[in-house]
Amino acid sequence: MNFKDAFQTAAERFVRYAAIDTQADPMSGRSPSTEKQKELSRLLHEELTAAGIESELDQFGYVYARVKATSAHPGHSIFFCAHVDTAPDCSGSGVKPIVHKNYQGQEIPLPDDPDIRISPAEFPALNDKIGEDIISASGLTLLGADDKAGVCAIMEAALYLQNHPEIPHSGMIILFTTDEEIGHGVDHVDQNKLKADFGFTLDGGELGSLEDETFSADALTVKIQGVSTHPGYAKGKMQSAIKIASEIVSALPKDRLCPEVTEGGEGFVHPTRLQGSLESAEIDFILRDFDTSKLDHHAEEIRLICQKVLTQYPLSSFEIIRKEQYRNMKEILVHRPEVTELAISAMTEAGIPVKKGKIRGGTDGSRLSFMGLPCPNLFAGEHGIHSKKEWVSVQDMKKAAEVIARISILNKKS
Repeated sequence: MNFKDAFQTAAERFVRYAAIDTQADPMSGRSPSTEKQKELSRLLHEELTAAGIESELDQFGYVYARVKATSAHPGHSIFFCAHVDTAPDCSGSGVKPIVHKNYQGQEIPLPDDPDIRISPAEFPALNDKIGEDIISASGLTLLGADDKAGVCAIMEAALYLQNHPEIPHSGMIILFTTDEEIGHGVDHVDQNKLKADFGFTLDGGELGSLEDETFSADALTVKIQGVSTHPGYAKGKMQSAIKIASEIVSALPKDRLCPEVTEGGEGFVHPTRLQGSLESAEIDFILRDFDTSKLDHHAEEIRLICQKVLTQYPLSSFEIIRKEQYRNMKEILVHRPEVTELAISAMTEAGIPVKKGKIRGGTDGSRLSFMGLPCPNLFAGEHGIHSKKEWVSVQDMKKAAEVIARISILNKKS
């Protein structure tokens, strides 16, 4: 099947979605964490419904939709998932997407801050995008390709299949989530609405990337209880929780086990927040490793550091609270090789070289896999994510849409 002239609305669609502020808020405590995420969810629901696709928008901003099969013998029920929210790491307010047509290998200056340039030296993948159309933000915000590129690819594929009933395919289930960027993307997924056997997240980067392995992740908080006294009469009595917390952070390894010096299959321990007063303080950590068993070792290393620091403060104490966040999807997918093989077959048919890899992070697919829905991650063309240098190729989004469509077509043969 030839998809050469398909998905012609990808650029316009992405620009429209990217301009909507959907930034998540990790301190909110609500679900979704920001009401503005629902603005994009509502738009997606309306567009799907207008196209005659069965769609539902729930109170959490999730969109469930289903393109009906046209094959007489459909295979598995497969869903495709992307998240509508953007990261809190960089401003997502007032995004102004810019389409740089027919890219020719140059640095791309961003007009609202000319000091920021998207360069092939920093992003070698640009060297493979000659003649393509590159979309960036204007220099003041992130772009939101993470994960509106995935949202766009899913919408393009769904609308194409819906508008071409002559193509035999097994149908496709759509799931758009909120709050993925703050770790709550699938907190409220209703499997009765999803009714799927397995699926794929569209939340990856380079063309052809296919990831079926993620970090395993825990959150860990160290609570410190110090000794408060009047500073004018503190000699021999005061034990500042702020200073104790600072010493613990300072004692963390600097040549290993930290994000700044790790790569590939290496895990890390990373302090993400420190707050406190004279009497009490808290340090929040994230623990990450591809080997789940190593999370215990990382937690123990933090405990030993705390214990050593606190020997200098005999009247003070510490407590550690640890919480599971997500687990390496490989632990599930190793038992379901046909899921990954289906994606490989679709990419091969599309003429896309497959680049299997690991995600040094997690996706909604990590948790979905452990909910009984094996879910590797496919490319969506995201680059420079969570930054003002974020960019995406229109042609990569079209290729992602083609892979989705081909998975639906190949699945009919199951």
